[in-house]
Amino acid sequence: MLSSQEIKNIARDLGAEQCGIACGDRFARAPEGYKPTDIHPACQSVIVFLISMPPEIIMAANPIPYTHTMSLLYAELDRLGLALTRRLERRAIRAVPLPCNAPYLAWDAETTRGQGILSMRHAAFLAGLGILGKNTLLLNKEVGNMAYIGAVLTDTRLEPDPLVADFACPSTCTICLDACPQRALDGATVDQALCRKVSLRKTSRGFDVYYCSKCRQTCPNRLGYGRRAKQQVDSTLTN
Repeated sequence: MLSSQEIKNIARDLGAEQCGIACGDRFARAPEGYKPTDIHPACQSVIVFLISMPPEIIMAANPIPYTHTMSLLYAELDRLGLALTRRLERRAIRAVPLPCNAPYLAWDAETTRGQGILSMRHAAFLAGLGILGKNTLLLNKEVGNMAYIGAVLTDTRLEPDPLVADFACPSTCTICLDACPQRALDGATVDQALCRKVSLRKTSRGFDVYYCSKCRQTCPNRLGYGRRAKQQVDSTLTN
């Protein structure tokens, strides 16, 4: 039987930049219908992995590089999840890969609110890969909020990683909230109807293009949290 560390090494060999593991019990507070066992009843552990977007891409004035790179990252994560599943199956570990973005079933056309079958950002938090920032994005120590996330469910109980306990968004920091042109963020959730009005548009030819990433761009911990990032936040708040 593979150990947790061996599985994480395989994920990295397949292209993951980081990998963490959450036991199924940590998802007890997830909404009904969106727990790992609602997807795969035999699930005991969730293997979560991430790759990062090169940070300068979101600073481009034209939205196409960001949109195109995002699509490539989603495809890369889905390929990685399937490859990891195949490797685990060869070692008699049953596994189910999850789509990192779409498709999903839940959609409210009136509010334009969609919900993946498992929240990837919460899964990453529960696998010890970072914290959830006030912009609702995962904040990772090395890649900040540039992380894109994938996951695989397995029927094997693996050693989970500890949660991040030494960092949190400063209680008085509202930089990302104030930067949102739609005021769609409240520090805990995002109003998708407000957000999508400016962040996602369809061109005259029918392409979906992502126009706004202010909540990513303005976060002082965008490139990773730690002493330097914390000093940057503290300096911003005191100046």
